[in-house]
Amino acid sequence: MNTPPLKTVRFGGNVVATLAKFKQGDTSDYELLKHQLADPDIKDAQIINWLQEFRNCVTQLSKDHEQLIYVALRLPWLGRSPAVVEEYLSFLSNLVSAQTVYLRACLKMVVSNFKPSEFLPVCVDILITQYDLPRSFDQCHQALQLIGRYVPSTSCFLMPILIDNFPFVQKSSRTLECYVHNLLRVAVYIPSLRRDVLELIISRMLKLDVSVSAPRGEIEEVEENAVQQELKGEQEEEGLFDMDEDVCSVKSSPAGTNVMVHPVAERLDTLMVVLLAFIKDMCHVNSCLDVERTKDLYKDLVGVFDKLILPTHASCHVQYALFYLCSFRLALAEAFLEHLWRLLQSPSHPAVLRQSAAGYMGSFLARAKFLPVATVRACLDLLVPWLHLYIDSQDSGSRAYCDITLHGPFYNACQAVFYTLIFRHRSILEGNMKKGLAYLQSLNLERIVMCQLNPLKVCLPAVTNMFAAITRKYQLVFCYTIIERNNRHILPVVRSSVGGDCVSTNTNPLDSFFPFDPYVLKRSSKLIEPLYQVWEEPADTEVDTVTTKRCSDADEDDFLRGETPETKGVMGMTPGSYESHLHSPSSVGSPPISFLQRPF
Repeated sequence: MNTPPLKTVRFGGNVVATLAKFKQGDTSDYELLKHQLADPDIKDAQIINWLQEFRNCVTQLSKDHEQLIYVALRLPWLGRSPAVVEEYLSFLSNLVSAQTVYLRACLKMVVSNFKPSEFLPVCVDILITQYDLPRSFDQCHQALQLIGRYVPSTSCFLMPILIDNFPFVQKSSRTLECYVHNLLRVAVYIPSLRRDVLELIISRMLKLDVSVSAPRGEIEEVEENAVQQELKGEQEEEGLFDMDEDVCSVKSSPAGTNVMVHPVAERLDTLMVVLLAFIKDMCHVNSCLDVERTKDLYKDLVGVFDKLILPTHASCHVQYALFYLCSFRLALAEAFLEHLWRLLQSPSHPAVLRQSAAGYMGSFLARAKFLPVATVRACLDLLVPWLHLYIDSQDSGSRAYCDITLHGPFYNACQAVFYTLIFRHRSILEGNMKKGLAYLQSLNLERIVMCQLNPLKVCLPAVTNMFAAITRKYQLVFCYTIIERNNRHILPVVRSSVGGDCVSTNTNPLDSFFPFDPYVLKRSSKLIEPLYQVWEEPADTEVDTVTTKRCSDADEDDFLRGETPETKGVMGMTPGSYESHLHSPSSVGSPPISFLQRPF
């Protein structure tokens, strides 16, 4: 008896009569109808009645009734009873079939629901995710696929709407995760949009990746500080209860959990988890690798790599999507290396992209644990002869001197070779030391080091010193005379105007970039770590004083730490210029796969 009665009363005539009055100039019932449709307390039975009446007169709903249609499209149908959902989907299919002028409005309505409601607190959102969000997202994709069946050109109009609705990268991890997950679901059943969808997602992820000043250093510093503060807090407040603890706050997450304290890193980590899950599920059917699907996805990702990732300087994590994909099959890794090799040696490409390709090639060869030594040697057999041919073409010419602007790709290729040998010399030598040494001697590294272009002068000092130590141990080449001469030449003493001497040196003239340096995101790193070759300092190699000092910290994975520039931005591109003008043909593809069923 205390339950209030259901609100089922409606005013005015039916939709047909209301439209007739509106055509004659009487707008009273028309405005009343819009008001009742916008009622936040509208019941399921009312929604069904209104939608049935709309369906009966859908041919009369012309452009003149635009406002009414927009109100009808905003009816709260998601999460309602199956009868309401079914009736709403029927209304949508009838509307787009009879009045294609409303196609964009229908698509905007569906896509706008790819994100969780912004009016729900974060904690509430977490509590309802186990049921409401997956069901609502499923209904959205059901609606989108239904529209696509009735209007084959849907995909032509959909991509700009997906771009416009992408949340700002400053939004919560939850919002970004939901939207990206739903974009990737669209890419499954509309495969013609997959390349454009990947471009959109990766462009936004690159913004996150380069938005942090000195990304790896800053992220690691924030995470380490959080651990220290928590330990300090536990010591000071042992035995006390924190009654104001916010279980929903990233900041309050305990150290040692999988949540990143750094807010930008947390968003990026969340998106990397979603992207890597999509890559895995797209390439596997019943836990078995599907070669054709994998090849198709590889082609799309390499296209995005060339357009967005390769020109981006100092991105730290996004490129690992391709690293992860290449681990599925050796042929993919070799295809990627061949692609980088073609970019490096092609004079038709800008020098900055050729240099970046060399950096990717060297870093991939050094860090990809899944690459066998035969592949590493095959790549060295391409790189080293190319270096010798380059020396042949320059040593007798007028440009046979050390100049980064003239010989940038050459120097980056040299550094790629040095870096690869630092990481891979053990695997080349183990098993058969005699054959391994014979192979390394056949590379004629001494000629590269001693040439007039003087690559040791411009390569990263940490790489130069470690390469020198390793090659001296195995008596391949003696680099220290050249290093000492170069050090004297690059340390000019300039008299300061305020007195005293001012010593300046360029420690990294190549602005070197090692794209597969250690991965620092917590959750997504679980997929990367088994594939990744960490740096292990050679215990039996005599290293000069400078290198020893840099490599002495046992907690540091990378002997390059502190040497590589951690700059913000891109080469030839600014963080604001990632926007892609995406367009693609229409197509409706295969049904969703297991990726679509991942719970939120």
